[in-house]
Amino acid sequence: MSNKELQISPSIFSSNFSDIINTLRVIEDCGCNYVHLDVMDGLYVPNITFGSKFICDIREKSDLIFDTHLMVINPENHIQNFLDAGSDIITIHQESTKHLYKCIDMIKNNNKECGVALNPGSSISSIMPVLNVVDYVLVMCVNPGWSGQQFIPSMVNKIKELSQIKSENQYSFQISVDGGINRKTILDVYDAGANLAVMGAAFFSEYDKYSLINDIYSSLEDL
Repeated sequence: MSNKELQISPSIFSSNFSDIINTLRVIEDCGCNYVHLDVMDGLYVPNITFGSKFICDIREKSDLIFDTHLMVINPENHIQNFLDAGSDIITIHQESTKHLYKCIDMIKNNNKECGVALNPGSSISSIMPVLNVVDYVLVMCVNPGWSGQQFIPSMVNKIKELSQIKSENQYSFQISVDGGINRKTILDVYDAGANLAVMGAAFFSEYDKYSLINDIYSSLEDL
């Protein structure tokens, strides 16, 4: 896996929570450095997953980069708990808070990385004011809240536009993508400028996950 310009972050939302420690071990064995942790409150999105205690409990079991995605209303009320639990990256949705800058400051002041997420129907212009301060922009390629959805093809153009804005302004944020990422779509988003790809159902439905990751990196080298 010589191509390190794109990292893969398996999302445990698609895994068996009862076997989470083994799941983390499998992710590490595949050569992935990140694990994606989808936190859902049943309000911002219909599903409910887990809270900060779950992350705290598994933190001591893994050296993976904990990539925590808060799909919650008023994340400013919860960010500190997830920082204390051991999150390395916290991504929030700009639609979920009236205090986006406050949220970003809370994360950055704790020396952690912050991200802002864009839903499929949200425009890049809605987050332009914070592009110079965030570490990640997460482009949602499906509507948030459910695993196994089909990739929305028009999101490739959004990634390209975001990549162009990043280049023109010499911003330092990484472009991450989430939703419908599989063997084919990962090539499309990488070619468009993505640096970090969240992979859920396609990763956990694969029997030989190690070969999946190696096959993907081999394919990327051909682009």
